[in-house]
Amino acid sequence: MPHAETTGVEATPRTRLRWWTELPLILLVYACYSAGRLLARGDVSTAVDHGLAILDIEKALYLNAEHPLNRLFTREPWIGVPADFWYASLHYLVTPVLLVWLFRSRTVHYRAARTWLMTSTFIGLIGFTLLPTCPPRLLDASHGFVDTMAQYSSYGWWGGEASAPRGMGGMTNQYAAMPSLHVGWALWCAVVLWRYGGTRLAKAAGVSYAVITTIVVMGTANHYFLDAAAGAAVMGVGLLLAPHVMRTADRVRARFATQVATARTATASPSAAADAQGSGTPVSVGSGDSASSIVSGGCQTSAGERIPRQRESGFGAEAEPSASPQDAGDGAPAAAR
Repeated sequence: MPHAETTGVEATPRTRLRWWTELPLILLVYACYSAGRLLARGDVSTAVDHGLAILDIEKALYLNAEHPLNRLFTREPWIGVPADFWYASLHYLVTPVLLVWLFRSRTVHYRAARTWLMTSTFIGLIGFTLLPTCPPRLLDASHGFVDTMAQYSSYGWWGGEASAPRGMGGMTNQYAAMPSLHVGWALWCAVVLWRYGGTRLAKAAGVSYAVITTIVVMGTANHYFLDAAAGAAVMGVGLLLAPHVMRTADRVRARFATQVATARTATASPSAAADAQGSGTPVSVGSGDSASSIVSGGCQTSAGERIPRQRESGFGAEAEPSASPQDAGDGAPAAAR
């Protein structure tokens, strides 16, 4: 079978993927990501220093989208409350729904898109580990940010500490702001809908979801603008690496299958040969056209032996009709020889 071709996020799977193998795989990857994100906690002072450094870089670049958006979300509850629900909920819903839709309706593209998402997610985990970053909402109030998740916590299912379920804020890593995978996953959803949605409405929904998510993460003071940019960059790197990850997985799978087949053959061959010899079944030795029969059970000729009055041709032996059941040489019936 030809090797899987990958262009962008397109690839034809070698074998049909099954949901009972895909679901545990995705759950395992997400569990590893969540556990790694939780364990990759840096000390608070380092995380705060990184957050302030990002603010300094943005100031030098004349970037300041976070403050005006955060003031708007804080001043207008009709914007701030839906934004908090958007931030706390949608990435848990939209991304899995699109994965299921791809699996069921766009199977030929599913494997590459899934690999792209997983590869990018693990790259993000590396970023959380190497660069723990305090989000704007956890900086000192003198920096001008308000934690809208805490301000509107009475409206939602989350607590005042994070977007985790109420009372579980301590079980999350609140210093995993760089890069923003909220933005990264939203960008993945946008690309999937743009390429495979099929309608203008689907394309518009994908673009709107990515843009609104980017605005929301800054307006709720959960991420800096550079966090959002880093999230998009991580997805770009993941897209470039996805074909290599798939090829590596194919090679590992093929090598494992070969080893399993070899082990099965080595286990089965001795017993099969013994059974064949015990039952009188001929066993071929050699390879290709040169294989010859081994005498078994006394009912076959050995290699090179000719039946009397047999004429050889280029592709085998052709027997000539006999006028008498006896051989002219010694008078013994041919069958007795």
